[in-house]
This record gives sequence, C-alpha cells and structure tokens, in this order.
Amino acid sequence: MTTDRISLSFADGVADVRLNRPDKLNALDPAMFAAIAEIGAQLADNRKLRAVVLSGEGQAFCAGLDMERLVATTEGESILPFADLGRRTHGIANFAQHLVWLWRELPAPVIAAVHGIAFGGGFQLMLGADIRYLAPGTRLAIIEAKWGLVPDMAGTQLMRHLAREDVVRELTYTARVFSADEALGHGFATRIVEQPREAALETARAIADRSPDAIRAAKRLLNLAADRDAATGLAAETAEQARLLGSPNHIEAVRANLERRPPQWSFT
Repeated sequence: MTTDRISLSFADGVADVRLNRPDKLNALDPAMFAAIAEIGAQLADNRKLRAVVLSGEGQAFCAGLDMERLVATTEGESILPFADLGRRTHGIANFAQHLVWLWRELPAPVIAAVHGIAFGGGFQLMLGADIRYLAPGTRLAIIEAKWGLVPDMAGTQLMRHLAREDVVRELTYTARVFSADEALGHGFATRIVEQPREAALETARAIADRSPDAIRAAKRLLNLAADRDAATGLAAETAEQARLLGSPNHIEAVRANLERRPPQWSFT
C-alpha cells in the first residue's frame, strides 16, 4: 500500500513503513498525521505482524511539524484542524500523542531507521520505536522551544526513560541541534550504522524468526517495566511465562532447535 504520505509493504511478517513526503523532508502536515494513524490501526489489527521498520524516503527521516501548520498556529488555527487535542481520543493520549505512542503500543517490536534529520515531531516519532538505528551524520533536535512550544507528542514521557534528566532538560530548553554520536551517548540511539534501513530490516527479520508469542510477551513486559513498580512487573513476568510454557509455539521452538530446522509458528 502506498499513499501520498506513507508507503507500506509486508513480507514474512515484517512491515516496512516509509514516510513518503521527500520533497518536504517528510514534514508532518494533517495528511501525514492521518496517514500515520491509519497505518498504525492496520498494523495493530494484523495478527501475523512480527516486526516493523519505520523510515523516511529521501534525504531525511522527518523534519518535524510542517512550516505551514506552524504559521497557522500563530493565526489561531489548531495544529490539526480535524482533531481536538484537548481530548484523550486514544486511551491515555490525544491524537497527536497517539501518532508516537501507537508504535510503543503495537504488539510487535518497532525499529526506527533514521537518517538526515529528526527534528521536533520527527525526533519524538523515532522515540516511539523499541530500537533506533541512526546513520552517521544524522542531526537531531528537540526543537520546539525555538518556536515557543514544548514537545507534545509523548516526547517528555519517552525521553525520561532513555537519557539523564539534566541532558533532557538541556536539549529541551536550548533546542540545539545535536549529532548522532551525541544521541548514542545520551541513550536516544541504539546503534550508529552506515545503512540504518538495511540494518533495521535485518534485525526485523531476525526477530521474525522467533516465536511470535514470546516476542509479544516480551514487549508487554518491557513496556510495563518502564511504567510500573517492580512488584507489578515481577507478577507480570510470572503470568506471561505461565501462558507461554507448554503452548504450541513454545513446544515448536524447543523441537525446532533440537531438530535443527526452521520453526513453523502458529498464529492464534
């Protein structure tokens, strides 16, 4: 599937999602917001989804909010004319926050492949992924303060689990551009690789080789660990493991390893 904002291909359980507005450095306008939400809904309903790679066409991952929308906000218009951002329309999130949070809530792991620039909303979008591969030379910025705004697409809630508080504050308050090497040092990047999309697809395929039940359970547990107390997390570990033990895909994983053959997973 390809729209004028996003392309999606699906093979062997791996979804390859590409922001597709290269002439505008994949900047976020209302059509891009709507397309991301639509793709997210499609993926959430796909029981055969094993992993997702999120990247951008052209010279950049995502330049953040489209300049036309930024100007419109100074004239009394909403960032998203079709959405009431004061309402929690998607669980704990409003519509704009949902575009980042949905990647965290997808049952399958998400790998962001980032190159060029990731500013503002684009930076927050990559934070929604489980894993983030950056190309050398990528420039990033929590740029909202430059425009008299704050990060409002779940960034404040995701950054706090990745980098030290003083680092998050310094980058947020100054809105300065920082490098891929800095991002790696701060914890915003998983790895720096020459070809991040190819590396992300390779990782996605490796994940797709594992039991889908175990991977989905692991993502639930890791999400929970970031948000809840240890006692809740330990109880959840036990509950997830009890569901996996003796299940068809657990048995298949053991047998496939012992028999030295590719596993044949079941999807329920």
